[in-house]
Amino acid sequence: MPVEGGSSSGSASAARHPKQKRKAHSLSIRRTNSTEERPPGILRGDMLEGQDSKLPISLRNNLLDLFGQIEREFENLYIENLELRREIDSLNERLTGDGQTIEGGDPTKGALKTKASHSTSQLSQKLKTTYKASTSKIVSSFKATAGSRALCQLLKEYVGHRDGIWDLSVTRTQPVVLGTASADHSALLWSIETGKCLLRYAGHAGSVNSIKFHPTEQMALTASGDQTAHIWRYMVQLPAPQPPPDVSALCDEDQDSSDREEGEVDGEGPCEVPTVRLATATLKSHQGVVIAADWLVGGRQVVTASWDRAANLYELETSELVHTLTGHDQELTHCCTHPTQRLVVTSSRDTTFRLWDFRDPSIHSVNVFQGHTDTVTSAVFTVGDNVVSGSDDRTVKVWDLKNMRSPIATIRTDSAVNRISVSANQRIIALPHDNRQVRLFDMSGVRLARLPRSNRMGHRRMVCCTAWNEENQSCNLFTCGFDRQAIGWNINIPALLQEK
Repeated sequence: MPVEGGSSSGSASAARHPKQKRKAHSLSIRRTNSTEERPPGILRGDMLEGQDSKLPISLRNNLLDLFGQIEREFENLYIENLELRREIDSLNERLTGDGQTIEGGDPTKGALKTKASHSTSQLSQKLKTTYKASTSKIVSSFKATAGSRALCQLLKEYVGHRDGIWDLSVTRTQPVVLGTASADHSALLWSIETGKCLLRYAGHAGSVNSIKFHPTEQMALTASGDQTAHIWRYMVQLPAPQPPPDVSALCDEDQDSSDREEGEVDGEGPCEVPTVRLATATLKSHQGVVIAADWLVGGRQVVTASWDRAANLYELETSELVHTLTGHDQELTHCCTHPTQRLVVTSSRDTTFRLWDFRDPSIHSVNVFQGHTDTVTSAVFTVGDNVVSGSDDRTVKVWDLKNMRSPIATIRTDSAVNRISVSANQRIIALPHDNRQVRLFDMSGVRLARLPRSNRMGHRRMVCCTAWNEENQSCNLFTCGFDRQAIGWNINIPALLQEK
């Protein structure tokens, strides 16, 4: 936190920045008024009369309320600081007294001095932690309310599943639609623009854990808790675009989105849309839950990851098992393929992820990476030579394929990280968290933004997955969670990079 310097530097700064001086003067007036009794009948707007400002009264009142909250926070910190200081002084007095009696006495009483010193250290650490937590909370609240809404705007909500959504993906062919995989045993296809459900796949007998689309054809690949992966074809027709909603009307609604029952469905439910029940191909060589699946480059082969600790490679035309990839010590959590090369990365609960190389048909090499201390929830390729891994240890690591001995960047967060995604063009990492937050970082580990979340916006339960769509000169980010909904966001990339 910046502090003011000496008088000479302060006068020079004031000469260069007259606007900053005026703001500081207004703040000092507010702080003086907050500690005094306000005369009855005098409104806050009246107190501002005579001050040189072009801000509207309502905006100034809002700013004063925020500064008042900051002042109250620091007053509470100051009071707690005094209490802790008194306790520290009391312990220091006892410590001094114990030191005088111990000198020349029983040496076994030295433990008292050690114990008192340890308690003093604990109190000092508590004071520092409390101060840092309170100030960071204030700063992060300002960032969330001011910057996030300008950089990340709500595009659409996709509501129709009857259980949590584990995964989502965007088609790579026309028409561009959004696919979601849910614990309600179904996968749904959505119109991105209108939020309307277009098709339902109901061929699985268990939770649908992932969904990926073929790179060139209208085919989808889903993995399920019924120990199988399905390949199925779809045909959808996009509805006519609807006029944009009245934002002011949405803000004036009485019903809060968080007050809606979780079982409620907006618009057409899954039962009212065309349903596909038969798969084109069923891949069933696993002995446990199939947690993820993906297409290899070219779309002629498929890789699946399972809780049976193995990943399988299949031929698309024959559905035959080509290779079984073994070596993980615990259940697999995710698998991902490189966009342009025959490379596969698998993640596991054994705290590792493995890179499998199929570029040479005669040699199938594997590399093991041990950079995390808890379950690796996902590891994904970027367009280029990087792998990004996320973990329940609350970290995300960026790796260089040419030198994977140690990560080139580490992102430390405050919550477990689920299935991450990286935008192809701008290489921005989207982190979905257990604590309902979604954060954006660049490849060097610099935080760019946090998606806005409030009672009316964002997820109300754990965010499970993110996916990017950068078609048609726009950049959209999609998120899904265990609150049974997927959300589309419009990301202002130029403003995001400018903030950086």
